[in-house]
Amino acid sequence: MDHFNYRHQRLYAEDVALETIANTVGTPCYVYSRATLERHWRVVDDAFGDYPHRICYSVKANSNLAVLRTLAKLGSGFDIVSGGELERVLRAGGDPQQTVFSGVGKTESEIRFALESGVSCINIESKGELDRIGRCAAELGITARIAVRVNPDVDPVTHPYIATGLQETKFGVPIAGAVELYQRASQHPQIEISGVACHIGSQLTDVGPYTEAVDRVLALVDQLQDAGILLQHVDLGGGLGIRYRDEQPPSPAAYVEALLARFKQRDTHIPISIEPGRVIVGNAGILLTRVEYLKHGKPKNFAIVDAAMNDLLRPALYQAWQEIVAVEIEPDAPTRTYDVVGPVCETADSLGSNRELAIRAGALLAIRSAGAYGAVMSSNYNTRPRAPEVLVNGARYSVVRRRETIDDVLRNETLEGV
Repeated sequence: MDHFNYRHQRLYAEDVALETIANTVGTPCYVYSRATLERHWRVVDDAFGDYPHRICYSVKANSNLAVLRTLAKLGSGFDIVSGGELERVLRAGGDPQQTVFSGVGKTESEIRFALESGVSCINIESKGELDRIGRCAAELGITARIAVRVNPDVDPVTHPYIATGLQETKFGVPIAGAVELYQRASQHPQIEISGVACHIGSQLTDVGPYTEAVDRVLALVDQLQDAGILLQHVDLGGGLGIRYRDEQPPSPAAYVEALLARFKQRDTHIPISIEPGRVIVGNAGILLTRVEYLKHGKPKNFAIVDAAMNDLLRPALYQAWQEIVAVEIEPDAPTRTYDVVGPVCETADSLGSNRELAIRAGALLAIRSAGAYGAVMSSNYNTRPRAPEVLVNGARYSVVRRRETIDDVLRNETLEGV
């Protein structure tokens, strides 16, 4: 469920007509629904009932400060993968003690920043990282709380670019060798072992891979207990998918029920952490764009819009499909099959192919399910200023990231030495 709906042939975000936003803020622009964000987070949180758990929103899905502040007010923790994302969490009012630092390539400065900020846990992914964290903690006189991210070698059945739980990916340590790494960690006086972490991929639409990974992680928990290492939490990552077209992902309730069933079989109440991103913010946002030209011909008709692959990379990078709808339904406009394309000088700059649309030049389009991995992956390719972001709250809306200017894009470049 989201809060983007038609009223009197016009598409609204909550109680604000998208046409109003387009006319005042301009296009392209991202529009987020606060009510949808809040509802989706609560649905995930409520699914756990009274089982001890922590929801750590995955910042990489959408890192806008207003989005993070909205979730922080709900009591959300955060999952970060860089020092920059940690800075965003802190500036948004997030609690570092409810923040977990993931990622395969943490620099020394990022580790120090995380330790000094008091993050809840650092998920380590190699022996070298463990040694670096131990050294930094000793130099700072701080105890580092860590979990080992294990790679369970489970096929998540998703796009290969977002599959992270297979043995051939760069993520985590082989689960078969994890006990040895835990034993090494247990010998360091500045390291406290907190948990075990696992994340197998993104946009998953079946609980089967999740439960298979959980079974392997819980078997490791037993091995560690036999070795005298007791864990305080199990981090199961994120990755639950959403519906873009005809996918049928499990509901958050069904997903959590499947996870808890594995834990309850063991009669254990070890706390669970999960790191949802897309399932919270994906359908909470749209990309609003205007048709510049209609180009009719054979074998293709093109709707050339003012948004492009630099604004929304997913179709070009992942061959992703996202629904594209007219903001205003025009019964008298002829319906044709269009490729919706942008102005960037790449054939890959297609936001959607073979779409049935009844539109005219100047019409507004909404690209749905753009709240996750949209603005956060945008760039200045072709020297295009990045689009603004707007947060709607009932009948009000605010620009929560202003549109860049050409001066913004060029600010850090110089002609010195030329």
